[in-house]
Amino acid sequence: MRSLSPSLGGVPIAATVLLCGVVAAACRSTSMDDPSAGLARSAAPPVCEKRPHRLEAHGDVRVDDYFWLNQREDPEVLAYLEAENAFTEARMAPTEALQEELFEELVARIQETDVTVPVENGPYAYYTRTEEGLQYPVHCRKPAAGGAEEVLFDLNAMAEGSGFFSMGARVPSPDHGSIAYAVDRVGRRLYDVEIRNTIRGDTERAIQGTSGSIAWEADGQAVYYVKRDPETLRAYQVWRHVIDTSQDLDTLVFEEEDEEFSCYVTRSRSERFLMIVSRQTLSTEVRVLDAEDPGAGWRVIAPRERGHEYSVDHQGDRFLIRTNRRAENFRLVSAPVESPGDWTELIPHRVDTLLEDVDAFRDHFVTRERRGGLVHLIVHPLGGGDSFPIEFDDPAYRVTLTGNAEFDARSLRYSYSSLTTPTSVLELDLDSGETARLKEEYVGGGFDRASYVSERIFARADDGTSVPISLVRRRDSVGSAGPLLLYGYGSYGSSQDARFSARTLSLLDRGFTYAIAHVRGGQELGRFWYEQGKLRRKMNTFTDFVACGEHLVAEGYTTEEQLFALGGSAGGLLMGAVANMRPDLFRGIVAAVPFVDVVTTMLDDSIPLTTFEYDEWGDPGVEGDYRYMLSYSPYDQVRQQRYPHMLVTTGLHDSQVQYFEPAKWVAKLRATAAPGGLLLFECEMEAGHGGVSGRYASLRKSARCRSRLSRFSWNVFDGAASLNSLSCAAFFTGATPLFSASRSSHWLCLAFALR
Repeated sequence: MRSLSPSLGGVPIAATVLLCGVVAAACRSTSMDDPSAGLARSAAPPVCEKRPHRLEAHGDVRVDDYFWLNQREDPEVLAYLEAENAFTEARMAPTEALQEELFEELVARIQETDVTVPVENGPYAYYTRTEEGLQYPVHCRKPAAGGAEEVLFDLNAMAEGSGFFSMGARVPSPDHGSIAYAVDRVGRRLYDVEIRNTIRGDTERAIQGTSGSIAWEADGQAVYYVKRDPETLRAYQVWRHVIDTSQDLDTLVFEEEDEEFSCYVTRSRSERFLMIVSRQTLSTEVRVLDAEDPGAGWRVIAPRERGHEYSVDHQGDRFLIRTNRRAENFRLVSAPVESPGDWTELIPHRVDTLLEDVDAFRDHFVTRERRGGLVHLIVHPLGGGDSFPIEFDDPAYRVTLTGNAEFDARSLRYSYSSLTTPTSVLELDLDSGETARLKEEYVGGGFDRASYVSERIFARADDGTSVPISLVRRRDSVGSAGPLLLYGYGSYGSSQDARFSARTLSLLDRGFTYAIAHVRGGQELGRFWYEQGKLRRKMNTFTDFVACGEHLVAEGYTTEEQLFALGGSAGGLLMGAVANMRPDLFRGIVAAVPFVDVVTTMLDDSIPLTTFEYDEWGDPGVEGDYRYMLSYSPYDQVRQQRYPHMLVTTGLHDSQVQYFEPAKWVAKLRATAAPGGLLLFECEMEAGHGGVSGRYASLRKSARCRSRLSRFSWNVFDGAASLNSLSCAAFFTGATPLFSASRSSHWLCLAFALR
């Protein structure tokens, strides 16, 4: 899935800093026709050599001058990427003081030494600590009944000598005597699975080339893992490894032969069933292994059927199955463990409500439902009790279940935030009905939530459809048209809920409004919202975003001279499309790891993600799909026109959107676009889709990103891994002052980085 941290409600630190820097630079600039005015002129934009490559399909011939950039190991390719980085660095040099200011500001807002709420799992309570000055967290546990701390993984020590380091899943064995975990030391999401014996303290030799998916067998004697295809990186094989034996003895349990499907392995919360889930855009197939009867082998819950998506959880003597069979917005059925094909309906299909998820516990289950664009949690007690919702007050918010490891739990833990409310972990006691706040995110720097106000408004698309917009700004800026950063994604049915980000405050406090356009292609308003923004209706995603920008200008929230746009991955496709369609509407655009070479990528089934995404974008082997995709593909639609200031980022080891897509796009823009806009490009040479690892490194990048925004003003999204802030900041380096105040440059750069 070409998604970068699907929860993009906040702004990564790197982006924030870069954005601010860009804005600052913009303040120094005196002419839109000379975006480099007042900046270092020592570097000229790199010129990429043209090497025409003929591409033909359905009688249509395209000539790709930069096709050769797909050679990752070619010294000339690496030299070009380094030249782009050097150009961006030179353009950003005047914002170094601002970058440092932003970095210090971002650090001041976080709790550098902190600990998460412990999660009880078996005999232990697991938690994570961060310590001032350390890049990475430390994962620990204590006996649930009380006792000394046991450090399980100090990622600072484990990351030594690695330019990139990320830990994925950490799964304790049933007796908690061992922990299987996954690590990525490159950024390509190829994980090494290792198994640490917590009693002896030793670690087995790494199993390489996996997806990071891990599950233990019920007796704790074996662990299941998933291998990736070495060429396409498709997760396609499930293997069983017996602890303390040679990997040469590992056995292949399942192979997904359909190239449109990938697979993963998991375990039910009840711990009774192992599950292998195969899925692609439109179809799912789940097979289960019963710990109480492993000799019966793996059973399929429902054979794969095109268009049928379902998920499975276990509760007592039944399975709970969320299915879209005869239910566009999904319904819930149950089936006996002995006969999973015999379905009884529990919750029917509802036209106005999307059933997003179901979590099963011994005495209740919880449904996550989306209605009116907002998420609702409904608790369903067993034994005759009435179902009841958990209520929330903000006009837009984000809520997710979290830390509910125990199947026997009599409480429900969830995480809640809004655009003005820091993230809190709350726990509902199902017996007393009382709710306790276990932890609230620390926000330093004098934060006062009463100083900010959020709204939910609606724009009207070209076809009359109402498109929701969530936005936040300072209360004292209401009534004035100031700079605004508009974020969008709109793919894969990924809903972009409005959540809090401390990084965004650096934008808001400098006069920015931050807005999320809930465009079609997401699932905010139900399954139909997704269906209306994919395949040959994909253009709705782009026109919805444009309509949101126009509405924000028309309603006086901002002006075209102060409107900036941000999107990453599939949201980067959105940025590329609107840059071609309406370059006049935006002052600056930030495209992070953008999926911009749609047709060529989807014609190449050797590229990761291609084969099982035909149902998202279309199959260009079909002429109608080819023509439609070509009509919006940002790389193919580059034209000789003046583009907004743009910042483009990528990672050399990105496995989701290959680095050469944005590299080619930037090269073509440089050769084709009319003079005027500043174009900055940054390639992280030791990172992948999510950017740099390490929280201070991320903050530093974010600060750089904001500083660049000061040049053109834009921001990057906030996620588990943040985007390259340097790129962000550089992007806006050349805009004229947007504000009369001396700190206007700071405002722009912040917007860029804080998103």
